[in-house]
Amino acid sequence: MNNYFDNTPMVQVIYKWKWHIVIVTLVAAILGAVFSGSRFITPLYKSEATIYPTHIESYSDETITEQMLQIMQSQEIMDSVVEKFDLLKHYKIDKSYKYWRTALIGEYRSNVSIARTPYDAVTIKVYDSDPEVAYEMIYEIFNQYSKMLKIILNAQRKEQADFFESTLKDNEVFIDSLKNRLAEIGTEYGIVDVASQSREITRAYLNNGSSKKLDEIRENLGKYGPEVNQINTLIDYAYENYHKTKYDFEREKRYCVNNFSYGNIVSAPIVSDKKAYPIRWVVVALCGLCACFMSILAIYVIESKKQIVK
Repeated sequence: MNNYFDNTPMVQVIYKWKWHIVIVTLVAAILGAVFSGSRFITPLYKSEATIYPTHIESYSDETITEQMLQIMQSQEIMDSVVEKFDLLKHYKIDKSYKYWRTALIGEYRSNVSIARTPYDAVTIKVYDSDPEVAYEMIYEIFNQYSKMLKIILNAQRKEQADFFESTLKDNEVFIDSLKNRLAEIGTEYGIVDVASQSREITRAYLNNGSSKKLDEIRENLGKYGPEVNQINTLIDYAYENYHKTKYDFEREKRYCVNNFSYGNIVSAPIVSDKKAYPIRWVVVALCGLCACFMSILAIYVIESKKQIVK
């Protein structure tokens, strides 16, 4: 005798067992609804924020968004959040448990998501059984990020400011030494302004004025004039460099004392009034679909065995 399933469409078999399938599916959906309730699964509430980095520069091949992401995901910020909200107790993790830290990190990472958006911002999502805690944790992560970044940048800027300050002092010493040399040449050799003195001596000679003093000044101009011109050029260059360095120094000092915010919250978090997990209708639908599929599979087995017996 030919196999039953070879001669009878599957639709007829399902129709034959339709009430069994319906009952199993309904029972599974009802159980899914019951066991997805708050008595069996702790509901989680979601708070979310989107932040753009500001007032920072990229110090490597990484973008400023990637730098923000790395800092927010750092162990230091996680430890600060864990301590402030006492998450060890909040997540009901026993510290006497041998692997309590691994469990804590796993729980934190599963409830806190920090990721980069396609538009070079950073989004923070926090799930928690308490909507207030989820909301406050986002601001704590952002505040800790700003605090840590301020420490990092201030250390770098202080180092830069110290360098510029040292450069300013070196420039001052250099300029003073050049001025002293000019004063020395002016006092000992009477060379003050090469261009004007050269014109005056030329005019005196053209007027048949000649004296031992003029000859001495003319000789000194030929001997020390190029040095005086070179010193004046060096002084101009040194002053230009001095003012540029002073501007950089004052800029770094301002950055050190300013209380910048290193991110703009473009989408602020809210205290959610609706749970985000579990999504009850999804649980019910999945339970019903799985039960329906398993019941059809069971029917196939049953019908196959019947045909084998016959």
